Amino acid sequence: MEEQENSIPQIDPLDKEIASLKKRVAAMQKRLQIECSTILSSTPIQNIIQEASSTSSSSLLKSTLATKQPDTASSLQKRSAQQAAYMQQCTYRIAAPITAFKIRDPDPNAVDGGHVLGIRFEVMSQGHFLRPYYVMFNRPYPDSAHLRVHRHTVPPAIPVGGLAARHLPPPRSVDAQQQQTTQDLDRFARAMRREIVRFHNRLGLTADLRKTVGLQRKSRGAGAAVAPKDVVEAGIADVEAKHVKLAWADGRSGRILMDQDGKVEKFVVFGPEGRDWRMTRLLFDPRDGVDDIARKLRRYAET
Repeated sequence: MEEQENSIPQIDPLDKEIASLKKRVAAMQKRLQIECSTILSSTPIQNIIQEASSTSSSSLLKSTLATKQPDTASSLQKRSAQQAAYMQQCTYRIAAPITAFKIRDPDPNAVDGGHVLGIRFEVMSQGHFLRPYYVMFNRPYPDSAHLRVHRHTVPPAIPVGGLAARHLPPPRSVDAQQQQTTQDLDRFARAMRREIVRFHNRLGLTADLRKTVGLQRKSRGAGAAVAPKDVVEAGIADVEAKHVKLAWADGRSGRILMDQDGKVEKFVVFGPEGRDWRMTRLLFDPRDGVDDIARKLRRYAET
């Protein structure tokens, strides 16, 4: 028994300090990278670098830095060009969140000779660009220019089939003697991006709730004391990210129901004896949003 107890790994305080220092160094490196990018993208620095590249004899930057690091000016010019290209790319992605392009299906048996139309959807969440989503179309209908969704990388929560049936209906047969259907690719693209943005907004609201109640802080160790009023779980409970489940340390649970735009429709709390109406009224008002509920949860835990 004593050998088994001694074999249990113990967390060394020095290891904790090393892990904390590593996190601080990573945060400082990220901050340094952001500050360097900000400085390089400023207009005065851009003017100085351009002067350094154009006039080699009377360059302020080269005269101050060439004594110790002769290639500093060229390195700054390269970094400045990379930063300018990155800013231009971000500007394009912000100004044109929906772009179309043509691709060729390499399959020799592909419909319509392998001609495929692709649409790219740009999405930003919490100040960062996410990986773009793609929807590709082909024309499988004979003697018709109607499009059909061929492939896509959109999350399952987005009703691609429903949007396609509404805005891109298939052509009707000639025997039906009915007016041919028309497709509206522009409305389909706008509706698709609206649904994608709504989906990521709901994900962002849940992430902000976790951050507000302290679930994203890594400083709390495994053996740290947890108060009965602390929220120990908060996460997405469905594919569409409309339900958020909550759990308290004292055994109570709760649910937040959001609509498409992230507005709170219902909020319930369940205790050992069923629905806890008192706590529900304490934490929720019909005019509250997810951020309001998160702040009330934090204040409730601190009391």
